[in-house]
Amino acid sequence: MKELSSKQRDELFYILKTRFETNMNRHEHVDWKTVKDRLSSKRSGKKLWSLQQMETTGGEPDVIEHDDKTGELIFFDCSEESPKDRRSVCYDQQSRESRKTHKPANSALEMASAMGIELLTEEQYRHLQKVGAFDLKTSSWVKTPSEIRDLGGALFCDRRYDTVFVYHNGAQSYYASRGFRGVLRI
Repeated sequence: MKELSSKQRDELFYILKTRFETNMNRHEHVDWKTVKDRLSSKRSGKKLWSLQQMETTGGEPDVIEHDDKTGELIFFDCSEESPKDRRSVCYDQQSRESRKTHKPANSALEMASAMGIELLTEEQYRHLQKVGAFDLKTSSWVKTPSEIRDLGGALFCDRRYDTVFVYHNGAQSYYASRGFRGVLRI
């Protein structure tokens, strides 16, 4: 079931409103009424479920952008470190299945798809770092260009020394400190 009960919806709205008001620097040109109206629209039902998935896996989603052309709100995972319940995953299903031993239970792209979200791109990751300091101890897979993925690699990012770094690994690799951050347009 990919819809929230009214109680779950109210609880999610309370969490999102509190986070929104606590972190106004992330969305200076958006007010809570706009967010609440958008989230309350009938066409947002399944998206609310995805937002709830972001929350329950430790992502702490918050509004980062407002698309003036479409009216969409853009939520990013804003947890201080890579979301706790989305770590120890390789990049995608193909890389997970290619491992001969010690296969992880899941992959970043499979989890994101099941949640109804997408991985942040490198550009979005860098934008997120402009509104706060994230992944100071962890790292996050980012959407990898097909040219790199076709050769077996995948990209991830972190922030060290007040600088955002982009690295590469074999897509089949996974670490306890690497997860992924998502983006959701509503």
